[in-house]
Amino acid sequence: MSKDIVLAFSGGLDTSFCIPYLQERGWAVHTVFADTGGVDAEERAYIEARAKELKAASHVTIDGGPAIWSGFVKPFVWAGEGYQGQYPLLVSDRYLIVDAALKRCAQLGTKAIAHGCTGMGNDQVRFDLAVKAQGDYEIVAPIREIQKEHTEVRAYEQKYLEAKGFGVRAKQKAYTINENLLGVTMSGGEIDRWLTPGEGAVGWCKPRSEWPSKSLRLKLSFVNGEAVALDGEKIDGHKLLAKLNGLLAQYGVGRGIYTGDTTIGLKGRIIFEAPGLTALLVAHRALEEAVLTKQQNRFKPDVARKWVELVYEGFFHDPLKTDLEAFLASSQSTVNGDVTLETNGGIINAVAVESKHILNAKGATYAQAADWGVAEAEGFIKLFGMSSTLWAEVNR
Repeated sequence: MSKDIVLAFSGGLDTSFCIPYLQERGWAVHTVFADTGGVDAEERAYIEARAKELKAASHVTIDGGPAIWSGFVKPFVWAGEGYQGQYPLLVSDRYLIVDAALKRCAQLGTKAIAHGCTGMGNDQVRFDLAVKAQGDYEIVAPIREIQKEHTEVRAYEQKYLEAKGFGVRAKQKAYTINENLLGVTMSGGEIDRWLTPGEGAVGWCKPRSEWPSKSLRLKLSFVNGEAVALDGEKIDGHKLLAKLNGLLAQYGVGRGIYTGDTTIGLKGRIIFEAPGLTALLVAHRALEEAVLTKQQNRFKPDVARKWVELVYEGFFHDPLKTDLEAFLASSQSTVNGDVTLETNGGIINAVAVESKHILNAKGATYAQAADWGVAEAEGFIKLFGMSSTLWAEVNR
């Protein structure tokens, strides 16, 4: 009898190859597609049809939007930092894909899970560590296995499928493009060679020539650091993010290019587009700057950077990440209020902040007015700078 295995399935070349490959090795392959916002209804239907065509033992599609909001977006915005100060961790849907696959394993009563990651990238680390952290599972990675014998892996996969009578989509692109609710990442071609990206390296963001002439204003409302409403309308988090993506991509907001230090040690250069996440980060930071104490605002980035590194490198279920999230959650108790954002294209700014928690002194305004005297100011300066002043006096 065939043994049951759950395959995280996207309908692409790699995961399509995995189905007959695993079947030849005695597995009954059950596919799971976790829709994390990167496909339209037509593509979703294609993925379901593709699983059926490849004779998967069963196929389920999971709506990953709510999970990606609560499991990643909310703590990421609390943290407020990109990886190495730039990259907004757009690949973090991988962890929610693993969760969906493991849930299907539990339903089928199997401890075997498969994925289509290659042996060259970071995703294999994220998938494997996320699985290992949640139980004693058998992990099968067909693409890594065939790399031991074949150097031209994608060409081999295509010939393998065609020999079995399965067609292969003619998607010959110069770039590798990944999309989900969080945004778009692009690599390959001249991007990998540190050259100027070509005209084809475009995702959601419109080029400058197509930006609307009229500026756009939005108001985001936060409760305990979580965005809960857009322009006064309460909306579920994942739907709010999708709406922000659609509005702000028209203005080219959230597009960047950077070179990062990958988990496996290589340099990775990518273009990323994250219109909605960028808006959330800008608004949240503006609110935090006004309501948190100086010590909180100074210390919190250190926690955020560590949280981001753990998520990027595959340690999504490490207990330290949970510990850091407890601190981040605690820091959000007064992050309540409204932030008005404005863009004319390219960048977005927080132009107004409203909150009952703003740390505004009643009798003083920075550089304008004070409710203390000159002697108090001079005394503060003397004591505050005592150490440096003494050093200068002693060592003249």
